[in-house]
Amino acid sequence: MQVSRPTDVLTFELGRDASQCVTAGEIVICVPYARRMAKANNVPLRAELLLYCLHGMLHLCGYDDKTQRGFSRMHRKEDEILTQLGVGPVFKTGVVDAARVKTGSKGTIR
Repeated sequence: MQVSRPTDVLTFELGRDASQCVTAGEIVICVPYARRMAKANNVPLRAELLLYCLHGMLHLCGYDDKTQRGFSRMHRKEDEILTQLGVGPVFKTGVVDAARVKTGSKGTIR
């Protein structure tokens, strides 16, 4: 990724079908990073890992968070899914912290 800091999630596309839909992928999660973030934000590690798994899955589904618009769209979808799962939202609806776009931080399940 050409960044000089740790990252929480890396997603790799491994295959596409004839219509260019992703058919296989791999999500790599940095558990030590997740552990540090969970501790810093006083949340269970499993909740932090759930967020990272969901984030990686959304990348495989075509979501991208490199721009402000993409960041907002992706995190709204994360909140929607987490709410449907009964966990609740991570990000405030309509409010995006521009610093998160620069640092790549995903927020934390509270």
